[in-house]
Amino acid sequence: MTVAVDRLAALFDPVSVVVVGASDDERKWGNWLGRAALTGLRPAYLVNRSRDVVLGRAAYSSVRDVPGPVGLVALCVPAKQVPEAVDDALAAGAQAIVGIAAGFAETGDTGRRIERELARRVRDAGARLLGPNCLGLFDASSDLRLTSNPFPSGRVALLSQSGNLSLELAGLLVEHGLGFSRFVSVGNQADIELPELIEACAEHADTDVIAVYVEQFTDGRRFVEAVRSVGKPVVVLAAGSSAAAARVAASHTGSMVSVSAVVDAACTAAGAHRVYSLGELADLLALLASPARPAGRRLAVLTDGGGHAAVAAELAHRSGLDVPVLSDSLRARIAGHLPSHAGTSNPVDVAGGAEQDLHCIPRVAGDLLDTGEVDALLVSGYFGGYGEYGPELAAAEVDIADQLADVVHRTGRPIAVHTMFPMSPMANRLRARCVPVFRRVESATVGLGRLAPAGPPLRTDPPTHRAAAADYWTARQRLAAAGVAFPAAELVRDEAAVVEAAQRLRAPWVLKANGLLHKSDAGGVRLGLGTVNDLVSAYREMVARLAPDGCVVEELADATGGVELIVGARRDPHFGPMVMVGIGGIFTELLDDIQVALAPIDPVRAKALVGTLRGAGLLTGARGRSPVDLDAAVRLIVAVGDIATADPTIAELEINPVLVTPAGALALDARIVYEEPDADRE
Repeated sequence: MTVAVDRLAALFDPVSVVVVGASDDERKWGNWLGRAALTGLRPAYLVNRSRDVVLGRAAYSSVRDVPGPVGLVALCVPAKQVPEAVDDALAAGAQAIVGIAAGFAETGDTGRRIERELARRVRDAGARLLGPNCLGLFDASSDLRLTSNPFPSGRVALLSQSGNLSLELAGLLVEHGLGFSRFVSVGNQADIELPELIEACAEHADTDVIAVYVEQFTDGRRFVEAVRSVGKPVVVLAAGSSAAAARVAASHTGSMVSVSAVVDAACTAAGAHRVYSLGELADLLALLASPARPAGRRLAVLTDGGGHAAVAAELAHRSGLDVPVLSDSLRARIAGHLPSHAGTSNPVDVAGGAEQDLHCIPRVAGDLLDTGEVDALLVSGYFGGYGEYGPELAAAEVDIADQLADVVHRTGRPIAVHTMFPMSPMANRLRARCVPVFRRVESATVGLGRLAPAGPPLRTDPPTHRAAAADYWTARQRLAAAGVAFPAAELVRDEAAVVEAAQRLRAPWVLKANGLLHKSDAGGVRLGLGTVNDLVSAYREMVARLAPDGCVVEELADATGGVELIVGARRDPHFGPMVMVGIGGIFTELLDDIQVALAPIDPVRAKALVGTLRGAGLLTGARGRSPVDLDAAVRLIVAVGDIATADPTIAELEINPVLVTPAGALALDARIVYEEPDADRE
């Protein structure tokens, strides 16, 4: 047995296990966890208040009566009995407690208060609490078994807010020849939270990859820092982040920066891989089990049929991968292993060559990856089925599996295999050598696309808050003080001030109603007013119709050669300030071309964010346009992130549009929304 040594050793490698509420009733958690605890190598004790024998073993009426040292105590009793059981466990010297019962914070304020008090008592006693409302844990290296169902052993640590999904993932991983080094049901995270578990698994020598299923982040920034520091791959499946998460927002930024986009940005900042289904999670874990990672997005496809070649190439393109034409010299090398009618451009179709000599497959694979012209190889087709024709071909397939694995180890470039025979001896041998095998070719292409660097981030929808918006003039002054450039302007509240402003500002002018959230939609913006009479007339009409708190007279910016962006920030309740940039103007929401990052943001990340917009070519000189001053836009984005980070009262901040021209970047409208004090907030 390998002894786990980490910051949560009391949880993962306890001196003993005690199950409180142990039962002979096969419908109860006390039965399931009691039986699991008895299969481990460490001392296990059963506690039942009314029976002397449970599961054929002596049972004790209290944890205090257990004859040996008390390490980890699992509480399989109803919620109302948990406080007393916690006191008994602490009095007996428990170092860690696992709370199985539901009925705490998830039920409302009363349950939340009880849960917090339990966590405080456990921490004050120098112990740790997992849960409550959790489903147990498993550690293969210390042989700790405290779950309702057995888990396959392997090198993946799973930290999950769902028990059923964990069991389904276990089955999917078995198909890939993988299993768990650890499983932890995190529950309500009253004491032990997800970031600490991530750090503990990073320190665990028998864990290679960390998988996370999460429905709610208790401390998003802490999560990001934990993932960023671990040095092991982390894959995140996050649920509950769709449009249904919230509906109300006070700005375009608030409505467009969705919960899902925030999680995407957090995973990007942390260096985690985000997936959207259990199947994607299992597939990516299989690829991460390989010793090699793609260094770029160039993919070679090697098949034994034109249909598989065409489908694989199309799916690779949809996954953001490049299937480049190979050089003449490499094609010549490949052709030396194949029939004259084989395709060698990429995809490489051996066109019957495998029937003549199966070993052409690893030879071609070696040539493709040795040259450095591609970053990864996808093998797709009938491979694994040739062995059904006879023992000689079956032995040859197992041999080429070893040779393909040798190519991966020699070149440091990954190979993924899609086969019509995923349970063949060849496929099993590939898995044993850490070469991932897939039943569906799209599983391989999507996974490789996620692992390859510089992949396009994904998005979706938004949260709510109680907030009050600053008027345009106030927001403009605050942003200008932070270095954001605006056209020259003055705030006016009577006709005399309008005339005086016209004398000091360059015509033509823009007139804006101050204090309206969506000025354009309300008719609160008039552009291109060329004479004082036009300006005064527009002011009279706007005041009569909208009764604004003053108006702003502003010089009309020269939009020649310009591109409009939207730049904003929003404070997420779990991850803190976020920066958003997108193609802006009145069609911002229609175009939905935005990217999001955690704030503060440095110039390098800000420039990369702009570069991932679908409309990025508008800024860099597409179709003969003059490039705009991208550095000026980057400085503005950085300033917005700094402002949002420095002031925790800012809920939303938006500049839309930002006019970026070859001469610089000007903010043409601005809005800041502040959090209102909430008397109900703790």
